[in-house]
Amino acid sequence: MGELRLALIGAALLLSAHAAQAKDLRPGGKLLLTGGVSSIEGSGGGGIASWALITGYATRDGIGGNLHATRLALPDYQFTTYGAAVGVYDRVELSYARQEFDTQGTGAKLGLGSGFTFHQDVVGAKLRVLGDAVYDQDSWIPQVAVGLQVKKADRGAVIGLLGGKHDQGVDWYVAASKVLLNQSLVLNGTVRATKANQTGLLGFGGPRHDSYQPQFEGSAALLLSRRLAIGVEYRTKPDNLGLKEDDWMDVFAAFAVNKTVSITAAYADLGTIATFGGQRGLYLSLQAGF
Repeated sequence: MGELRLALIGAALLLSAHAAQAKDLRPGGKLLLTGGVSSIEGSGGGGIASWALITGYATRDGIGGNLHATRLALPDYQFTTYGAAVGVYDRVELSYARQEFDTQGTGAKLGLGSGFTFHQDVVGAKLRVLGDAVYDQDSWIPQVAVGLQVKKADRGAVIGLLGGKHDQGVDWYVAASKVLLNQSLVLNGTVRATKANQTGLLGFGGPRHDSYQPQFEGSAALLLSRRLAIGVEYRTKPDNLGLKEDDWMDVFAAFAVNKTVSITAAYADLGTIATFGGQRGLYLSLQAGF
């Protein structure tokens, strides 16, 4: 995972240097919010779902990217993620996210110790294979992308005690997104093949299942203005460990200050996490890029 992270950072630096030298690379061609925001796994999309949209505001002639940070406060836990993503010619996306799941005082109740924190690195790649979500307004064909996310958790010993079979894994997904400008709607559906427990923070596989299972991620957003969108998301989850892993949902508002800065706020319901139910709280994400 360390080598993958270095390779991604190196690729981002090379692409940035190339963009600075090439006169015909023109970032900033997309409409506001049509690159999506940053998901908790670093990819362009909604807060909890990966979309087919390529991050950044560059069109097929340019390179764009962002830095992002997200905090989710829950009754018994605290979740933080931060990272970076690069979109190349509106065709390829490379992303990296570092996730931190702080058990706070709940860690002592779980026998892990107060403030025990799970970490996970997520390196992602996405390829647009069909359509254009924004500019194909005369067609119902959505923009379609395929992607993968390579995940590595850092608490292998604890994951094993919980029943997790692995501390690293790969998610694969196919996403379809469509922006309906006349209706001011953004729609997305994603099918993810995964073994991840709580997106991988609690490892992969378990006593109930240790094979890939298809899961669904759905998003719908209403563009109230060129700068403001509100919407809902739903994400199904596998239950490999037998610890009652619930599906996730959120209600969000995304505001583009400009093409450099956007802010996303949401109310998220993550259900039961590690036997503690009622995990609902406020989600705040800041994205800065080009």
